[in-house]
Amino acid sequence: MILNIFLLIVGLILLTAGAEGLVRGSASLALRVRIAPLIIGLTIVAFGTSAPELVVSLVASLKNQGDIAVGNVVGSNIFNIGIILGLTALICPVKASLQIIKQDGPIMIAASILTLIIITKGIVSRLMGITLLTTLIAYTGYTVLMAKRGAPSEIERQFHDGVPSRTKSLYQDLMLIGGGLLFLVVGSRLLVESASAIARLVGISEAVIGLTIIAAGTSMPELATSIVAAIRSQPDIAVGNVVGSNIFNILGILGVASIVKPLTASGITDFDLWVMVAFAIALLPLLYTKLKLQRWEGVLLLSGYIAYLWVLWPSA
Repeated sequence: MILNIFLLIVGLILLTAGAEGLVRGSASLALRVRIAPLIIGLTIVAFGTSAPELVVSLVASLKNQGDIAVGNVVGSNIFNIGIILGLTALICPVKASLQIIKQDGPIMIAASILTLIIITKGIVSRLMGITLLTTLIAYTGYTVLMAKRGAPSEIERQFHDGVPSRTKSLYQDLMLIGGGLLFLVVGSRLLVESASAIARLVGISEAVIGLTIIAAGTSMPELATSIVAAIRSQPDIAVGNVVGSNIFNILGILGVASIVKPLTASGITDFDLWVMVAFAIALLPLLYTKLKLQRWEGVLLLSGYIAYLWVLWPSA
């Protein structure tokens, strides 16, 4: 038991370090070939911070552990809104752009409802995975195009500040990318295997482990980034990061994992899926008040997440 807990912690550390290395190396390589920071922020940085969730769900899919693969996605989306945005707003009120409220937020809600429909049907097929991934590619292309056409200078500055600086050499870029990928693969295997072992030892279902421990662990890069930004009183892009991550989790991670191997997740209940949808829907009216997520609203999100755990855990 102690060994499995140790391996789980090591896996989380490797995942976090791997995501950091992958983002830094890829962003530096993109800057080296003169890609604009705005585009790097919308693509490489956004997808790179979700790399832990992607690799973990992919490994779980290959091991026929659909409850972990899907639970990781559903749990991460709940954790992102309930804990990451809740804590960030508690530290410093979070600004939100109209684009998130009018465009990205509704897309996140639609993707969440689509997930509910797909999972309740019993299986995420390869065809559905291809559809999800194609939708993500189209969404990303549209977002990049709109950003290039009309990004205000303030938003461009934020993305410029948020993109890692260029390293000293191309060799260093490749080392960071390669090392990051290696850490992600090794870390994901350790995390999935140790979490599964812990679940068997204490009698907790793999679905609950995926919805809670694994989901929280793979969301650590986003949590750390948002907390640091809030402490520095610069939490402006926290909402965009969370909403973008939630969209990527559904369209990208479920898409890729089910293309590799069709997913079944009998342990993920309608209650879990409806909680994910409820958090997604609740976020928009909270943001619409003064275009900010206030401290009391952060407390509300945190309380909602704690209530979800309170209901979930006895059924483990």
